[in-house]
Amino acid sequence: MNDSLVIIPTYNESENIRLIVDAVINLKKPFDILIVDDGSPDGTATIVKQIQESNTSESAIHLIERKGKQGLGTAYIRGFKFAIEKGYDFIFEMDADFSHNPKDLIRLYESCAIDGNDVAVGSRYVSGVNVVNWPMGRIIMSYFASIYVRFITGMPVNDTTAGFVCFRRKVLETIDLDNIRFIGYAFQIEMKFTALKYGFKISEVGIVFTDRTRGKSKMSGSIFKEAFFGVIKMKIDSLFKKYIPASV
Repeated sequence: MNDSLVIIPTYNESENIRLIVDAVINLKKPFDILIVDDGSPDGTATIVKQIQESNTSESAIHLIERKGKQGLGTAYIRGFKFAIEKGYDFIFEMDADFSHNPKDLIRLYESCAIDGNDVAVGSRYVSGVNVVNWPMGRIIMSYFASIYVRFITGMPVNDTTAGFVCFRRKVLETIDLDNIRFIGYAFQIEMKFTALKYGFKISEVGIVFTDRTRGKSKMSGSIFKEAFFGVIKMKIDSLFKKYIPASV
């Protein structure tokens, strides 16, 4: 078993899954992979099983199949619990559609394993706006959404909704994963906010985010609504909660 696990939630990613797994297992540092598939009707899980059977790399490839589309946040929570149970030291979130460059996994790993950070965020906005192939309207919405979240929460993080993240195991062991309430992209905000409230050190690693060229986006209006209104309640609730910093 390697020390790092990359969690990749999937729903209808048959066009991308073999390519993204190949890209990860061919990196110079070995990463194990966990696919959490929400009953993809396009056969994504079947492809993963084929990859498992033919895998001869140093990387273990795990698969968790769930019934129905249950949401991004719950997929990651399931993956986090698997990672803790198996004893991985560094746990990653990454999309299946190549919007996150797998080569940047190594930079996120180094930010935690070498530089000593507890959470490393692959940030689109730490140095300007580094997004490729998004329409201008979506870039503006995403950028100002992060500004809004920073204003409400006070988080010193430029890309609050980023979904390319490395966590040290102790962060996920400290956070009560069963009490993480959001299931859409607001989940990303809640995880960073909660980590900071517990006193963990977060760094941002600049990346270039490239919109998918294969498959369909899972973005919807309800996801933005959850994030917009949810962060206000999250901030208010935090004022009445005691966060005991984790022992190092």
